[in-house]
Amino acid sequence: MKEIKKDPETFRICTDTIIRHVEDIGRMVDEFSSFARMPAPVLKPEDLATIVEQALFLERTAHPKIGFETGFAVRPVPLRCDARLIGQALINIIKNAIESIEGRIAESGPTPPGQIIVTVEADGHVAVTIEDNGKGLPRHGREQLTEPYVTTRAKGTGLGLAIVKKIMEDHRGQLMLSDRERGGARVRLVFAGDAHPASHAEPLAVPAELSSVSHGA
Repeated sequence: MKEIKKDPETFRICTDTIIRHVEDIGRMVDEFSSFARMPAPVLKPEDLATIVEQALFLERTAHPKIGFETGFAVRPVPLRCDARLIGQALINIIKNAIESIEGRIAESGPTPPGQIIVTVEADGHVAVTIEDNGKGLPRHGREQLTEPYVTTRAKGTGLGLAIVKKIMEDHRGQLMLSDRERGGARVRLVFAGDAHPASHAEPLAVPAELSSVSHGA
């Protein structure tokens, strides 16, 4: 106790470091467990727009300095899927985007501010696109990023995208990785089968006009 009172700042830094490491270990355990026990999907009619919004909610709250924008072609977006698994896939991708943005900011500064854009299409097929302005995908070995235990991050397990790929394969869909035109990454989840848009269609906005919730700079 005497040492804590004598140097409270060092104590705070040590405590923060321990908490971060515990969180990192917890995440690794969760990812290993998820990959080892991937359940078969239970398919039933869902609203993909709601699944996307739920996946974004916690990450948006936890990272107020990153701007999150969403755009939907229609509301609702009917899709026969396992909502829990699709939600997990979206969270994995969003977490990757956040870490990529944080890495870019650590290397080159906070300008431009972090931005993640999620759009949902339902024009003959259903697809979700997640774009970020982070460090971007590696130029070499990109095709291996969806393989188990392949990662470009110091704290990564190499299972995040492998889990996403497995979930999409179980839904007869595709995971597609590419570059964002203005720098960063573009990840696309394309689902098999035709979309059945609701009669009250909501136009898909261009990025500048997307419904956005942005906190901080």
